[in-house]
This record gives sequence, structure tokens and C-alpha cells, in this order.
Amino acid sequence: MLPWEREGVACSDEALLQTGRSVILAEAGELTRAAKRLGPELARAARAIYGCRGRVVVVGVGKSGHIGRKIAATFASLGTPSFFLHAAEGIHGDLGMVRREDVGLFVSNSGNTAEVLAVLPHFKRLGALSVAITGNEDSSLARFADIVVDSRVESEADPLGLAPTSSTTLQLVMGDALAGMVARLRGLCKEDFAVFHPGGTLGRRLLTRVVDLMGPPEQLPKVEKHVSVKDALFEITDKKYGATCVVDETGELVGIFTDGDLRRLLERSGINALNHRIEDSMTRTPSVIGGERLAVDALKLMEEREITVLIVVDDKNGKIPLGMVHLHELLKCGIA
Repeated sequence: MLPWEREGVACSDEALLQTGRSVILAEAGELTRAAKRLGPELARAARAIYGCRGRVVVVGVGKSGHIGRKIAATFASLGTPSFFLHAAEGIHGDLGMVRREDVGLFVSNSGNTAEVLAVLPHFKRLGALSVAITGNEDSSLARFADIVVDSRVESEADPLGLAPTSSTTLQLVMGDALAGMVARLRGLCKEDFAVFHPGGTLGRRLLTRVVDLMGPPEQLPKVEKHVSVKDALFEITDKKYGATCVVDETGELVGIFTDGDLRRLLERSGINALNHRIEDSMTRTPSVIGGERLAVDALKLMEEREITVLIVVDDKNGKIPLGMVHLHELLKCGIA
């Protein structure tokens, strides 16, 4: 009888959950032990990769190969040119992609995988540096690699203790650690990161500026401080922002009047409030933001102050209103 033809074992939900928790805790324990024992070799590996004039070539096969693909993607995501080389494909022609300037990052738990070992001599012949992430410091891979990062685990986390679970998780974390260390050496900032992710939410959040979202000058709701509330209401209705800037005779911002201000005013004074001067009813400390600020900063400010609109001001002195940005515009472009 094949395994999938057997009847399942009766098991309560709580027992199943306990198995899941045990797997997670076992892997977490291996990560904690690894973090405590790591030494200068990890820093050496990070500096070697940072100094690489070519690309990081991540080599693996099997489950370690799957992890290697993710490690290569993480390096590329953080600005380090990288690609994955399947060891079996490498020894059948793909080694032509490797150059002397590259650094090989070999991922193998046993350190004795035949396909991975067969690739290593090519790096040696080229004079390319080799870094090994392996759980066996007595393996052939560990003996011949230039730098060895210890990824040994006490046991695998699956119920049988056989499937690559803890070991592959630790390999992935070691790759993430190296990628993060190299990013720090590069001085990578959010704007650099956005360059590698121009599409999708990440790119939008990190690259879109407030000035990219605000409307043109003619759509800016604006009234002078001596006008009536009724005139300001016409401006609010026409420009559809739910608010209007209030400026003085020189065009400098002195306040804002919103739908909320209007409701509160009507509650206090009734319909006669429409004849009041706007400067007597406006909010004198409007929330503003510079046009060159990131749109995500505008969203954060709106959330902190529980408002839906910001006045965009000039970056020079912050007194001249240039436009408005509404929460709806942030939603439309995927910032919020």
C-alpha cells in the first residue's frame, strides 16, 4: 500500500495545532542558536560580496536550490546584481555565465552534494571567490570554499525529523542576513530601493511625490480672508475638495475652511452664518505639506491628524498655497 492510499490518522484540531506550533518553535530555536554562534565569518562573507565587481552567483540543487533562488532574488532586490545557477544545469553548459569578477554563494546542507561540488572547481579555475552556506563544516564544500558560513541545525522540524525544514529555513535566513549586511555597506536608502521596484505598491509608495498627485493651480480652492462664508461655500462646491484655502492680500496662506467648519458654524449661528466673514470662522492653523515630500508622508500626516485634505505649499517658505491633495487621490494611486 502506497502512503497516500492509507487511511488518515484520527487527530483533533488541537493536536494538529500542537504539531504546527512545534514545527514553528523548533525552527525558531534553530535560528536563535545560529544567531548566537555566528562569528566573523559572516562579516567576511558580506564584505566579500560587497567588494564583488561582478555578480553574486547563488548555486544550489534540490530544496537548497529553491532557497538559493530566493536568496538571489533578495540580493537583487537590495541592489546587489545576482542570479541563481542550478548546479545540474551548471555542469551541462550554464557555467559559461560565470566570470572571474563574480562571487559564488554555494548553498548545501550536507556540503557533499555531487552536483554542487562539481561546479566549485570552475570558480577556482577562474579565480572567483566562493562562499559556502553549509550545515557540515567537515564537508568537501567547507574544505574548499574560501569562506564558510555555518548553517548546521540540531534536527529537522518535521514530525519525522527527516525533511529539509529547519535546515532550509536557516539557509534562507543566512541569505537574508548577508543581503541585509551588504545593503548596509552600500548605504542603501528607501529611494534607492524604490528604483529597483518601480512597479506595484512598493514603487508607488516610495516614488510618488505630493506634487504628482495634486491638481493644477486652477483647481486650487482659494478665497481671500475678507469674503463671506457664502462665497467660500461656492468655491468649495466648485472645486470639490471639501475645503478651501484662505489667503491674505499678498496671497499668503492664513487659514483653511472645510465642510466640517461649515457644519459647526451652522450649528452655532444658524443660516445667518453664511454672511459671516470667512476669517472669523476659518481654522487658522491648517495642515500643510511641501510638494516635493513623498505621498506616503502625506498619508501619514492625514492619519495622525484625522483629516482628509492637505494644502500643498511652496518648499521655499511654506506660505504660498500651490494645490491640495485629498485622501481619495492617495487611494486612487494605491498609496493608502
